Amino acid sequence: MHTEKLAGGVAHTMPADLQKALTAAPLAKKAWQSLTPLARNEWICWAITVKQAETRKNHIQRAVAELQEGKRRPCCWLGCIHRTDKSISPSVQWVLGRRSGSKK
Repeated sequence: MHTEKLAGGVAHTMPADLQKALTAAPLAKKAWQSLTPLARNEWICWAITVKQAETRKNHIQRAVAELQEGKRRPCCWLGCIHRTDKSISPSVQWVLGRRSGSKK
């Protein structure tokens, strides 16, 4: 059986668990295929940068549901901090600094 490989993002390849979830939901898969590589990258990063497996599972389920609803990007996501083709914006640096406890 051949499984279609869905495209990943700019800095992230498609993880197997997200691939499986999107492939099982035709409307979400169609929405995924219409996204730009940058938008796909943000969904992937949003799903994989969490610490706990249960949270990752929840993010993948939400990604599928929200793509089916027509959303193009994860809500309230700062953006991928793993991209090497651009520097992190000052506003994202500030938020990351606040999260780590530093007072800049």
